[in-house]
Parts: sequence; structure tokens; C-alpha cells
Amino acid sequence: MAMQTRKSTQRERLLNGMVEVANRHGYVGASVSAVIAEAGVSRPTYYDYFADRDDCFTAAIWDVHGELRSAVAAALAECPPEDATGAAITALVEFAGKHPARARFLFGESMTGGRTALAARDEGIAAIADDIAGVTGSATPSTRVCDVNPRIVLGSIYRLIATRLRRGEAAISSLRDDLLEWLSAYEVPARHRRWQELEPSTVPARSPHLPDTPPLQQTPRLLPPGRPRISEAEVTENHRARVLHAVSRLAEEKGYLETTIADITRLARIDGKVFYRLFADKQEAFAAVHEVGFQLVMDVTSKAFFGVDGWPRRSWEAGQALTQLLQENPRIARIGFVEAYAVGPGAVQRIEDSHTAFMFFFQEGLIQSAASPPPSRIAMEAMISAVFEIIYLQARSPGEPQVASMLPQIAHLWLTPFLGADESNAFIDAQMEVAASSPRRVAAG
Repeated sequence: MAMQTRKSTQRERLLNGMVEVANRHGYVGASVSAVIAEAGVSRPTYYDYFADRDDCFTAAIWDVHGELRSAVAAALAECPPEDATGAAITALVEFAGKHPARARFLFGESMTGGRTALAARDEGIAAIADDIAGVTGSATPSTRVCDVNPRIVLGSIYRLIATRLRRGEAAISSLRDDLLEWLSAYEVPARHRRWQELEPSTVPARSPHLPDTPPLQQTPRLLPPGRPRISEAEVTENHRARVLHAVSRLAEEKGYLETTIADITRLARIDGKVFYRLFADKQEAFAAVHEVGFQLVMDVTSKAFFGVDGWPRRSWEAGQALTQLLQENPRIARIGFVEAYAVGPGAVQRIEDSHTAFMFFFQEGLIQSAASPPPSRIAMEAMISAVFEIIYLQARSPGEPQVASMLPQIAHLWLTPFLGADESNAFIDAQMEVAASSPRRVAAG
């Protein structure tokens, strides 16, 4: 018994050590050496429990998830269907308030660890979502329940809390009331629920605001052998374009963590010395691709938003352009919504900056909002996080991403807190009738 307890304690120390090191240095800095130093155990002991860093990192995700799921299950026990989503969210917020380091690891750092870690994060969210659905599924037809896929609700709140924990904010419990108010905006009688599943919908005709030439999707031309007949600046620009194209392709095929500089130079067909004249390291090259995508997303979305009059029509056009852009440019979606977390703090900060940028599109909605009071800033952050979670799931999907077909789901998340469920649904239905009568002209990824 004493030996079993000791072994259990050593494993727990290693898992806790992984949480602490990953929170300080990210997945890349969470080496086996750093973890065993934090845990105070020997290297052979580490390998008694874990095959490698990935094995320990993923085990730590599941360890924290198990604690969180138990807390949610306790909150859901004997909970009436109408209160299930709110009870689960309250449990998430309370868990983060009591265990900020473990919550930061699960909610945020789990996204830095590559495909295995992302799968563990997503499976954990899906399990809790199933627990919520199991309670809300017993609602009577007239019972008012939250009409948002619980998987998206949870993913949104993971993101929102992770941002605050990453910044070192302590008052996580203060989020609860705003989040519950946000979710209440989506409540409808159970018989009228229509947004519980992420079902693909008809795609409207191609937005006129999309670029004709998909950036990063087409291979830049190779320069002919010998002395080039173009300026040195043009040569440099050609080399840079080839590196960015290679990085975007490798992000899609291998992911940031598995990609090496040798992979990049081989695919770009440049010498390693050329790469290092352009970029300091792999991280800087990936960050440059992320910046290209971010600028393009904001440019296209803004043009679409201001291309028509009246809100919510502007929001619909912006959402249409955004989703179709990402459908036609899956590499931008992959780097911007999946791989960026592994790239490092700079890219993560860029994601958080994009939340602030998207907040701009809500300002007109606040003026026209039928809600009293209108959505709070935290509610609007949660809405953006929910949209990002939908795009993330599509970008990670093993088959062809269906980002463009998620527009009605995204519009529901975006519009309902401002307009109310009935008016929002009526608006979306009217837009989809137009889409059904228009030919689909959106390129597949």
C-alpha cells in the first residue's frame, strides 16, 4: 500500500510539474528536464510513467479535465433542464477561480501542444457538452433552454477565461453574472430549438469582397537559374513569398511543432542562409504568415461590413465574407485559428487583439439593440470567442472544412443577443432564402 501511494504521489507530482512548467513557458518550454526539476523526481521515475513529453502533457490535460468534469457533474446533479447550461458554466467559473493554474493549463496552454493535445482538449469539452445535453434533453416542450450547441458555449468560455488567466487577472468569479446574462439571450422553449447541431447550410453566392487570387494558396514562381534580371528587392520579395507559402502549406500538413526549418527551405527551394536573412527562426516565419492572414481577414471583413447599409445586414455581409474567405483559404484558417497558439506568445496576443478588432462590428448593434440592457462587453467577447470556436473546429476537421456553411450558426451567435431570438431567426431565414435561390460559387478548400 505504501509503495502504491508513493507511486501515485510521484505521478501526481509529475503532472503538477507539467502544469506549472507549461504555464510558465508553454509547451515548447515544457521539456522533460524542466518537468522533473519542477516535480523533484528522477528521470528514470519520469519514464516509469510517461513515454515522452507529449504523453505527460496529454495526461495532464486529462487529469485536469477529470477534476473539472467532476465539478460540472456535481453541479448538474438533480439540476432542472432549464438551469443545466447555467449550472455548468457556474462550475467552470468557480473551478477557474479556485484553481487558476490548472484552469489556465486546461483552458489555454492545452492549445499549444500540437494535434494530440488539441484532440484531448476537444474530447474533454465534448464529454462535458454531452453531460449538459443529457440534462437539457429531458426538458418539456415549453421549458425555456439555451439554444446554443453546448460544445460551442464551453469552448467560448474556455477561451475567454484563458485570456484572463494568461494576463494574471484574479477576479474570475466576476465573469459569472455577465456570462449567465449572455446565455439567457439564447433561451427559447425547448420545442423551438434549432441551433443545437452544427449542421452545414446552403452557402450564399460568393462575396464580391473576396480577393480573386487566394493568398498563400498558389505557389510563387521560381526564379530562373543564373543571375536574375530583376532587382535585389524583387528577389528578396520572391524568396519571402516562397517561404510564406511553404510555411502555410506545412502548417496544414504537419503543424507548427512538427515543422522544421529544413522542411521550410526544402519546400520553398531556397538555401538555409537565405531563410535566415529573412527570418530569425521558425517562429518568426510562422508569425509572418499569421500576420498576413490577420490583415487579410480584417480588410475583407471590414469592406463587406461597410459595403451595405443597415445593421444587421452589415453583420451578415461581414460574416459571409469572413467565412467564405476562410473556406477558400484553409491555410489561413489553419494558422490563424489552430496553429497560432503553438507559435508562441506573440501569435496568441495577435489572436486576442483580433477579438478587440472584431468588437468594432458590434458597436452599431448596441445602438439598435432591442435587448434591455444590451449585451455587456464580456458578453460580446464571449460571442466572438464562440465564433472563433466554430471556425477552429472546422479548421481542425479531418475532412473538407465547412466554414462557409456555418454562416447561419455564426449569425445566430452574433445577432440574437442584440435582436432577440425571434427577430434574429426571421432575419437569418430571410437571408437563407436568398442564398437558396443563388448559385453556390464558393471554392472548396
